[in-house]
Order: sequence, then structure tokens, then C-alpha cells
Amino acid sequence: MAPDARDQVTGDRGGAAAEELARFPTRPGAEATGRAPHAPRWPRDGSPDPGAPAGSTGPAMVPLPDTAGARDAVTRLHAYGCWYPSADPDGTQVAFICDRGGVPQLWAGPVNGEGVRLLDSAPDPVTEVSWSPDGRWIAYTTAPGGGEHARVLCVRPDGTGRRLLAGGGTAGAAHLGCWAHDGSVLAVTVASPALDTDGRPAVPEPDESAPTGRPGTLRWLDGKAGGHGDATPLDVAARPGEPGPVRASGGATVLRAPSARPAAGLSAYLVDPDGASAPVLLAAETHAATLRVCDLSPDGRLALLRRGPRGRREAVVRRTADSTVTFSMPVADGDPWIGRFSPDGRTLWLRSNADREYAALLAVAFDAHGRQRALTVAAERDDQDLELLSMAQDGRTAVLAWNAQGATELELVETFPAPPAPDRAGPARPVALPHEVVTRVAAAGSGRLLIGLSGSQRRPGIWWAHEGVSLLRTPWSSRDEDAVPPGRPPVRPAALRFTARDGLPLSGWYYRAPGRAAVEPAPCVLHLHGGPEEQERPVLAPLYHELLGRGLDVFAPDVRGSSGHGKSFVDADLGTGRFAAIDDVADCAGHAVAAGLADPTRLAVMGRSYGGYLVFASLVWHPELFRTGVAVCGMSDLPAFFAGTEPWIAESAVHKYGHPERDRDLLRALSPMNRVDALRVPVLAVHGEHDTNVRPAESERFVRAARERGVPAELLTLRDEGHDFLRADNRRLFRRSAADWLERHLLR
Repeated sequence: MAPDARDQVTGDRGGAAAEELARFPTRPGAEATGRAPHAPRWPRDGSPDPGAPAGSTGPAMVPLPDTAGARDAVTRLHAYGCWYPSADPDGTQVAFICDRGGVPQLWAGPVNGEGVRLLDSAPDPVTEVSWSPDGRWIAYTTAPGGGEHARVLCVRPDGTGRRLLAGGGTAGAAHLGCWAHDGSVLAVTVASPALDTDGRPAVPEPDESAPTGRPGTLRWLDGKAGGHGDATPLDVAARPGEPGPVRASGGATVLRAPSARPAAGLSAYLVDPDGASAPVLLAAETHAATLRVCDLSPDGRLALLRRGPRGRREAVVRRTADSTVTFSMPVADGDPWIGRFSPDGRTLWLRSNADREYAALLAVAFDAHGRQRALTVAAERDDQDLELLSMAQDGRTAVLAWNAQGATELELVETFPAPPAPDRAGPARPVALPHEVVTRVAAAGSGRLLIGLSGSQRRPGIWWAHEGVSLLRTPWSSRDEDAVPPGRPPVRPAALRFTARDGLPLSGWYYRAPGRAAVEPAPCVLHLHGGPEEQERPVLAPLYHELLGRGLDVFAPDVRGSSGHGKSFVDADLGTGRFAAIDDVADCAGHAVAAGLADPTRLAVMGRSYGGYLVFASLVWHPELFRTGVAVCGMSDLPAFFAGTEPWIAESAVHKYGHPERDRDLLRALSPMNRVDALRVPVLAVHGEHDTNVRPAESERFVRAARERGVPAELLTLRDEGHDFLRADNRRLFRRSAADWLERHLLR
């Protein structure tokens, strides 16, 4: 990364808007809503920012019909999960995501009672939830059609007043940020589409040669009509999108590296959900990978943003009055909510792996101008990442979730004022957990926390803790009784540790099918997670349960590039290191065989997203190892992936995979399509029809190429799904189709 990349958050504001932002007069009616009289009010000036990306405009609020009437979905699932809790100010009510209606939807109800209610009965999956600090609104993000073009909405706690705040277009997207501490405004990030040379949205042309069979069914790809059948990609070489100079906070002029896609951008706005004020542009970037507003200081002077590509994220502190970047520091991938300001705004609590192998809790002290005065390490562990950081409602209790080789260890740390240095942290108090993995922690009134939990024996659920003493399961939380058939409980995985051919330590979780003797080599499915910066965790996976019930073992490893094993492990697959990651797959299979667990003649490989890419790659780099493969939403041609994906995803992926122009030869060499002649075994590809992260053409071209070479191949396209499969009926179809395929090729 360039040494001055920290100053590349652009979109400086000036004039009347900046002056008004600096004054923060009290919002009319603040006392009536319980808002402190001195709380900041955000300006009404919504004028365009000269530094904003082309096509960047403030989001327009759209009132939507109230969600009055029947609240429950027509069909209720017997087994469901609840996750992503967010509490009201006094902690008695909680909004959360639940899929009891067959799709993740927004629900709310009492923390310690029944009577939960559905707040939005629309069919669009909900992905994030945030209750406003003043209790008047619940903001949430949905994925229309299951795709990547998310939008941000808000609704009153009683289900009325539902309105669209940002997103909803066909070419852009919007993402949820934080609330101002008084609840007056919500930060949202709006992604503007890539523009071609005529200023029109640049999107891949449709693949006219692809078959048009009904999505949601298995279909053969003919591959004869229309020639090669590749989707027409954007001509990245013809439109490299070279950015102009950017003014850094220190006055220097810096140049960014060439973009991975035509000009696009991300813009962060402050939006008044009441509609009394026009949106205010807080920050903007062209050729952006990520841009999320994680916190605003209580007095509104400072904003904490998370920006940058995968593997090179940054925390940026920005003064709201004059848009000056006063502080930046590298932070780890993973949970985007990287930090929080102290109640007085002079200390930033930050989750960062800057200059260290594992992420730790840092305390950064600021002077009156928002510049760093001192920095201390408040909490750290030698071999564990701090993966979640939350603050209790008082702003003085930090909740730390440590990644202990895939499981979570939770602890509370009190902070104390220590001017002029950063706040001091007291001794850690561990919190006993009933399940292995914490997925989210949220404040729930004075002394209480809401904790999202998951584990190898349970579906995701929500628990609440009082004073950190004990955890109680919410009465409406996930229902587990019908998650698995009677007499076949979930399988607890065993941890395996071994080394790759080049000596790098690897690990994974092995699931043994019920009823099989420990010394009996079994048909085994090697399952590879996505990312690649994700991590295999010991949580209940319905897919694994389906495969285990068919008599198939499952081995789920972390190959190089996975998170949870330190920064060096995450970076070990960069550049030509990806060839070693492909070899890791073979080494994982070899270890399962050498340990006497897996039958070498009955091995399959399966994975989703980046794991899907590894499936394609493993089948053509190591064609002798596996009897079959199942690739889910995987990339088969990396240059085509860059041309077809969303602009912000392309920008984020450059560091991980390589630049589509400068590293074109490497990307071609790493593309499974470049070696498809080596394919020898049947393959099933699965894709969501609305996936704009990895376009369906990536699966289509590989399946078509396999068929042209006489290798059996099928494609399952799931309706109303994007990169993640969120609807219960589609997930069920996917699991059963994949299990049928694997059973047919491994057991018969």
C-alpha cells in the first residue's frame, strides 16, 4: 500500500455547510424526544460535494406503505434461527433478524417475554439491523431479490412509517452505517455505478448464447448455440479509469493506482429519517473498495470510517467541520464495526492488527483538533485475534470477543479516564458461553448485553446478559427441536492440525458420519469456505448435516488466506501464493487419507464463492484426486470475474488476486478455464440468478466447457438469490441437490 493511502478519503466540504456543521445547534423538539439539549443537529445543506464521485447524489427518501395487517408469514418453519440483535435505549425491546417465515426478516419484541412481531413482511432478505439511540426508528438493510444491490430502510418500532432511505436502484447499492449518538441522523453509504465514456452505467452485456431454462431447476448446458458463449466483458484496458490528483490532509498531492474497473465510487451521507433535513455528504471516494461510517463522536466533531480493499483495511478519523483526515491506521478484516469513541470523544477504542500478527484492542488519545496524542495497547493475546469489539451503553465497558482457534472467548473490560493519555483498561472479566461462537454483541440498556450465539449443536440464537454474570436465552430465540430428525443429533467436529507441503501449518474440522467405526476409511467431502478471508467455525451447518445423514464424512479445512490464524497466514496466498493455496487443497485431502479417515478412492471437493473457485481449480490442477466436485458461486475466469463484478468488489479484490491489467498474465494462469482440458470428473455448479458479486456466467462457461469436452456437468440456478442463498426453500433445494449429486458419485 502506498504510504499516503491513509489520506485518500476525499470529498472535502466547505462554505456554509461546513460552518453549520461546526456549530451543531440544538435540533427543534429535541427535549420532547428525550434528546439532550446540547446534542448536535446536522445541517440541512445537501449541496453536491466537488470531490464526490461522478453520478454521486444524496439519497432520496421514499415513503413506503405501512406494514399494517397480518404480520406472520403464511408458512412457518419448524426450525429457524435468530441473529443480529439491536436493542432500544432502555434495553427492554430488541429488533433482530429471524428466518422463521422462510426468509430472513425484521422482527422485534421484548427481551424477556413472548409476543415478538414482524415489522416488515416484504420478501426481501434483511441483512443488518440498528435501533436508533433515541428509540424512534429501526434502520435495516435488505437485499432485493437476494442480490447485491442492497438498500437501507427504516421503520417505527410499531411497524408504521416505513420508508426507503437509500439504495433501491438497479445499478447501485446502499449500506448501513452508524447512528449519531442523539439519534438525529443515520450514516449510510451509497455505491454509485461504474460509468462508461458516455457517462452511462457500465454493466456487462447479457450472454445471448446462454440457455434460458427456468431458474431453480437442474438443466444441461448445450454449449453449441452462439459459439463460445462467454459474457461480453467490460474492456478494462480501454477504460482504465485513471484517477486524478487527490488533496491529502497534509496538503500533499498523491496519485492513486489505476482502478480495477471504470470510474465508480462510494459516498457516505448523514440522513435524517424524519426528512426534515437534506442528506449531508460526509465523505466520498472514487474507485473505492469499502467506505463505512462506524461511529460519530458524541459531540459530532469526529467521524470514524472504515475504508480500503480486503487485506488492507484502514480506520480513518475525519473532522466533520472541515473534512480533514486527522488519523489513520491499518485494521483487520472481518467485522466492519471496528471501533467506538469514548463518551467525551477524546479516546478511540479500536480493533486493529497494525504492526502485529493478531488484532488487539488499542486506545488512541486525541487532542482538541482530533489528532493523535498517544496510543496504547489496552488488551492483546499472543495467538488470538480480537474479532468483535462492542461497547456497553455507558461507553465505559468494552466487550471483547477473541477467536480461540475457531471458538469464541468473551470478556468484559472496564475503561477509566486517564488524561492526557488514552483511557486505561481494567482487568478482564471472562463471560461463560453456552455455545462455541459469538456472532454479535450489542448493548441493551444499563448493565445488559445482547449476544448472538451459534454452535455445533444449535442454530443461531440470541441471549441476554445482565452485568456480565449469566446468560439467559431469549424465549423467542431460535428453535432447535426440529432442526434435525429424531435420533440423529448434530455431529461435533474434531479439530485436525497438520502441515502443507511447504511446511505451513494448516488445520480444519472433521465431521464423522454417525454409525461409522473410527478406523473405517469413509467417503469424504472436502468443503472449502469462501473469502478466502473467512474461517471454518464449529457451528451447526445444515449442509454438513445433510451430507452426514447420507453417510458422507465432511472435512472443512482452512487453507492459506483464511482468517483466524494471523496476518501472515491471511497474506500467504497473495500473488503466486495462490498456486500454493490450490496445493493446500490436495494436502488437506492427503492428510485425511493418511490419517485413516477418508477413502482415497471416494473423495469429493465442494465449496462456495472463493471455495467454489478452489473447486474448479482443484479439479483441473489435481484431476486424479477427486471423483467429483460441487462448485457454488465460484469464479472460473479471473479476468472475466473482474470485468463482471460490482465496481467496489473489484476494487477490494485487486489486492487479494491481482490487478486485471498489470497482473493479467498471472490472473489467466490462475484461472481454471485456462486448464479446463485437464478436467476428468463430473462437476455440479450452483449459482444464484441475481449474483452480481460473481456473475452466473462464471459457472455457465465452466459447465459448458466441460460438456464440450465430454465430461458430465450440470448447473443449478436458484431463483431470487444472489451470492448468498437466503431463502429456506432454495437452501433446501441446494442441500438436497448437492447431496444427491455427491451420493450418486461417491456411494454408487
